[in-house]
Amino acid sequence: MALNDKQKQQCDNSQWDFSDLRALFLNCTLKKSPEMSHTDGLIEISKAILEANDVSVEVIRPVDIDNLAHGVYPDMTEHGYDKDAWPDLHRKVMAADILVLTSPIWLGEKSSVCTQVIERLYGNSSELNDDGQYAYYGRVGGCLITGNEDGAKHCAMNILYSLQHLGYTIPPQADAAWVGEAGPGPSYRDDDSGGPENDFTNRNTTFMTWNLLHLARMLKDAGGIPAHGNQRSEWDAGCRFDFPNPDYR
Repeated sequence: MALNDKQKQQCDNSQWDFSDLRALFLNCTLKKSPEMSHTDGLIEISKAILEANDVSVEVIRPVDIDNLAHGVYPDMTEHGYDKDAWPDLHRKVMAADILVLTSPIWLGEKSSVCTQVIERLYGNSSELNDDGQYAYYGRVGGCLITGNEDGAKHCAMNILYSLQHLGYTIPPQADAAWVGEAGPGPSYRDDDSGGPENDFTNRNTTFMTWNLLHLARMLKDAGGIPAHGNQRSEWDAGCRFDFPNPDYR
């Protein structure tokens, strides 16, 4: 996806080094590769900005992964499934400083695949990092939505709430979407949809990407979220930080 002149200028004028950052897009389309994904079209803009800033980027369609089990535990082979590909995918999630969940809209909701991915992320959310915080702390999250019906803000609200609840840090303007005319009509990559040229969508996608970059840079340079008042390991050990300890008399 070619960037427009303004997007190229912003990349060329960047004074920051993002080359040690990694980004992962999980395209929660219902279409297996190599079938064309409209959501992929929007991903390509954000991906191009990241790569122009030397960020390592990977795009994965979970629907392509065989044996991605349903459930809310880290490894569903311990809960009745013969195979589960999630642990391998989760290692890629944990290696990424930036996670972008993307989804089409179906009946006003994010896709079933996106719901499955969030459920699987939730399954690992009780794990702790070296500072005793929840393991997703120090990473940033965003989302991209496409559709030819209403529901983009509803989907973004759901996805971004879920990510922050699990421990991701959400920057300002962390979502972007393209939604065509309500009812049957062209989707993002269809001829004459106007999607790739839409200034509102291009602006929001650009802002989202740069905000993810800046916040990921700040968090990495700071060593993550400061570990005080948010350590599950310390809370379980009885520490109440600045909250009064209960009186056990």
